[in-house]
Amino acid sequence: MLAVMQKTTNPNNMKIIGFLISLILTQTCFAQFKLTKLDKSSIPKSIHYTGNIIQAVRWADKTGDNIVILSVTDKTQSKNAPDDSYSDGALYAYHYLVSGDSIKQTWKVYDYVKECPVDMFLNFVDKTFAVTDLNKDGNAEVWIMYKVSCQGDVSPIPMKIIMYQDNKKFAVRGTTRVKISATDYIGGEYSFDEAFQNAPAQFRQYAEKLWKQNKTETWGR
Repeated sequence: MLAVMQKTTNPNNMKIIGFLISLILTQTCFAQFKLTKLDKSSIPKSIHYTGNIIQAVRWADKTGDNIVILSVTDKTQSKNAPDDSYSDGALYAYHYLVSGDSIKQTWKVYDYVKECPVDMFLNFVDKTFAVTDLNKDGNAEVWIMYKVSCQGDVSPIPMKIIMYQDNKKFAVRGTTRVKISATDYIGGEYSFDEAFQNAPAQFRQYAEKLWKQNKTETWGR
């Protein structure tokens, strides 16, 4: 019995046990729903969207069977502009709940650039889309991050994080950070909307991490 107790209370064993517990807790905290990627052919025919699909996924949570589609339109010539050098563009994010043969759109994100005569920045930021359950309530949080601007210089670009849980919208708005000398940057600031300010701390922490990871402008993302 003494030998068993000594083995159990061995400092090295306790460290291993502590590490395993920490690892399990970490994986639990950052667990995500199992997502199924969709393409144009696997999206239900009754779902209508605008633009070219950037990402489409499906998952199940406490609310039911969910589908999210991200899309961006091609640049098109502006109709009422002075000449043909002006362009329009738009991006979209759609959420649908599927129940048998019934499909209901529950929210939509729409942003755009119109009559842009210079460079158009209108894109979802790579590898930022996510479906999480940070507060462990069984209802997914859907994260979307994108840039939207019309500008002909290398100044900071407006950027947003939009998150939805159920039908409630949370937003972070700011700009990217641009290097202007060997040691100096401008931009990179952001602010939470009222919904985020009153949200669980996990939501703000995730948003802050997402912003910091993607705030520096690389002129290609």
